[in-house]
Amino acid sequence: MRGLPVADMSNSVSAIAAPWLTIIGIGEDGVAGLGDEAKQLVATAPVVFGGVRHLELAAPLIRGEGQVWQSPFERSIEAIVARRGSPVVVLGSGDPFLYGVGATLARRIDPSEMRTIPAPSAFSLAASRLGWALQDVAAVSLHGRPLDLVRPHLQPEGRVLALTSDANGPRALAELLTESGFGRSRITVLEALGGERERISRQVAADFALEEIHSLNVCAIEVIGEAHARVLPLACGLDDALFEHDGQITKREMRALTLSALAPRRGELLWDIGAGSGSIAIEWMLSDPAMRAIAIEASPERAARIGRNAASFGVPGLVVVEGQAPDALRGLPEPHVIFIGGGGSEPGVMDAAIAELRSGGRLVANAVTTEMEAVLLAHHARLGGSLIRIDIARASPVGTMTGWRPAMPVTHWSWTKA
Repeated sequence: MRGLPVADMSNSVSAIAAPWLTIIGIGEDGVAGLGDEAKQLVATAPVVFGGVRHLELAAPLIRGEGQVWQSPFERSIEAIVARRGSPVVVLGSGDPFLYGVGATLARRIDPSEMRTIPAPSAFSLAASRLGWALQDVAAVSLHGRPLDLVRPHLQPEGRVLALTSDANGPRALAELLTESGFGRSRITVLEALGGERERISRQVAADFALEEIHSLNVCAIEVIGEAHARVLPLACGLDDALFEHDGQITKREMRALTLSALAPRRGELLWDIGAGSGSIAIEWMLSDPAMRAIAIEASPERAARIGRNAASFGVPGLVVVEGQAPDALRGLPEPHVIFIGGGGSEPGVMDAAIAELRSGGRLVANAVTTEMEAVLLAHHARLGGSLIRIDIARASPVGTMTGWRPAMPVTHWSWTKA
């Protein structure tokens, strides 16, 4: 029996590249927390990059040139890449691949060209102090990011570890919890973990009074919701009352069916054309932290409302484009999926959406007017796909009794581009 052919790896990056970049995680205990290998690499490096705090922590070891992160940060990345092939050490906080510099560098440098010596992350240290099982906790970084990102994780009896940006972070987080109906939640503030100034304090969100908090802190939240707490259910088709809207909203039942047809897949980009309140794009983004969406809305008032809704649902990354389709679609990143809920009967909108959709992409459109229904019928006849007519009736009082009041029927077209 002849052996299998052996691939020639002589020209591959992994075969020819030797690790020249070392990324070392350092904690608040500084040099004391580093192993012998890490100490040796720092001491012999001709150049060491890091934040001011990192370089101060490692100062007893550094013999080469210390390079503080520049602003904008990309300038430092370029400086590191320019030294390709020469020994470089980068210092980062804790685990450099958990919301850290390691992931940023890996987008520019092949992993085979780097070695990483991580330290425990702030989340790991916090969980170990509290005795929490890390796999059962929602861990979210609010460092340099909006506090609103914590909102989807505020589930009754849930546990959240939140890394904040600075000394003001814990108080701002307590205020957000209180305003959202979670004022009874317990917040444990863990400061300067692993260092000489480590401190652990417990507070009730509504009565938060902690002062002089260290800028490096993690907040551990034991979520307790009051009767009026703004809890975001994990299923799609959220209550219409949770959204700020002027009536221009895909209603709850129809929204659930629409999201099912949109079939979100991790990391995909949605265009929500004629977004109204932004409810479809918001629920799309809530399905997974990696989801992305662009809401296109012609009305300035509604566009502003979409932004407020996105913040209140904890998806501040929703991009809002104020403008009229199809002109507003020009120059936007290519979508995986498109939803057309408003303005689809305007000249050129449907054709432009179909043209911009990538091969294999999905398009879903709803019609409540006869004009839009005619557009969908014509496209279904030409392109195929699935066409459904949906009638919903809601129970409401009829005198002293109850009867069914039908909502406007919806024609629903879904199609996948070949």
